[in-house]
Amino acid sequence: MSERADVGLIGLAVMGQNLVLNMADNGFTVAVYNRTTSVTEDFVSGRGKGERIIGTRSLEELVDALERPRRLMLMVQAGRPVDAVIAALLPLLDEGDVIVDGGNSNYEDTVRREAELRTRGLLFLGTGVSGGEEGARYGPSIMPGGDKEAWERLRPVFEAVAAKVDDEPCVAWMGESGSGHFVKMVHNGIEYGDMQLIAEAYQLLRDGLGLEPPELKDVFERWNQGVLDSYLIEITRDILGTYDEDGNLVLDLILDRAGQKGTGRWTAIGALEAGQPVTLITEAVFARSLSALKEERERASAVLGKPPGRLDGVADEAAREAFVADLEQALYASKIVSYAQGYMLMRAIAQERGWSIDLGATARIWRGGCIIRSRFLGDITSAYEHHPELENLMLAPFFASALAEADAAWRRVVAGAVSAGIPSPAMSAALAFFDGYRSARLPANLLQAQRDYFGAHTYERVDRARGEFFHTDWIGSGGGVTSRSYEG
Repeated sequence: MSERADVGLIGLAVMGQNLVLNMADNGFTVAVYNRTTSVTEDFVSGRGKGERIIGTRSLEELVDALERPRRLMLMVQAGRPVDAVIAALLPLLDEGDVIVDGGNSNYEDTVRREAELRTRGLLFLGTGVSGGEEGARYGPSIMPGGDKEAWERLRPVFEAVAAKVDDEPCVAWMGESGSGHFVKMVHNGIEYGDMQLIAEAYQLLRDGLGLEPPELKDVFERWNQGVLDSYLIEITRDILGTYDEDGNLVLDLILDRAGQKGTGRWTAIGALEAGQPVTLITEAVFARSLSALKEERERASAVLGKPPGRLDGVADEAAREAFVADLEQALYASKIVSYAQGYMLMRAIAQERGWSIDLGATARIWRGGCIIRSRFLGDITSAYEHHPELENLMLAPFFASALAEADAAWRRVVAGAVSAGIPSPAMSAALAFFDGYRSARLPANLLQAQRDYFGAHTYERVDRARGEFFHTDWIGSGGGVTSRSYEG
């Protein structure tokens, strides 16, 4: 074979094909392989015809087509398929070759794979790619993590194909080991939160206020001109204006049972394991789980009755407009909390694992290409540029001021939702977290007293040094034995 490829890509589903075309557009020759040979042939003779693409029929042929040291990217289903492809590649590769996993792998799998391949002299990058099909084709947000030498090898490719904002490519090295896929996981968790918050706002507008689709579309159009300017608000506007050939709003024909692929759930599990109160994203995951109980919910509605569903005190146009303005503020404040929680988790895991995740860089590369791209991310980037060691995003002056400004409106919205029986789990969780986070004293002292009463778990005292533990013989017959299973 005379021509050598700059990059090899395995897995020609839609994301893989679009990334290949993106790379070819940017001057790279790409060798491609798919387990089903006909998929490769159809792609090379179809969408890839005339492009800088080399079709191969086997992994051996693919590896042989690459310039050395080789750069191989996997776009296959997460889990066992990734391990299977890596195992098949191992006998074919040489020391110093790079493997990139560009799928939605669990970051713990990436930690394991990176360590194992390092012992074999191979370099590994676990790389999050966000933006869906369009992003892959015309510019995604890319989150590589793993061996830094591997990142430098792939950097020219990734910087060329990534989305650009202010001429900056939306890609940066996230850090060591599994950090790339970890950051992508948190990104997806935040995406779950954003989508749930928007869904709650939509229900409050439609059911609570009784707005019709054209009015709803206008609201989201206005919101997209202000602080909520984002891809998800934009597509919600478009969804609210899309009708089928019979004149039906397509949204009304869609079953209210949400799917999920696991990354939001991984975020919630990771937060629980790390002891980080990522309540909003977790509520967003549970909201999807509740939606999946469609038939059970229908039976429950017949037995338990329907909630009121309409907001009080919004009969006239001025009151409705005031509520819409309040809801914009409540949605914005809740969004701040969602990101603050996501960044808390990233900060905690980075410290625990010793990963050099640049929190400001994550916001910078999310500004373009990805599903959560928004004006808001520029403000997060600025916050971390001014305060690199920021303990919590809500403490940045810009966001602290925004939360204070939204406070009253936020409470009116949540109170209205509760009164109308319109579920707002994510928005309510955001407000509860905000209040809890800024409370210098919480009722956890009672929890500690209860734990010590029934289990002799001990407690600390406010009038003694931190780290000194005490036990009370609450019932007069417990003696001096303690369990000392204290967890801070």
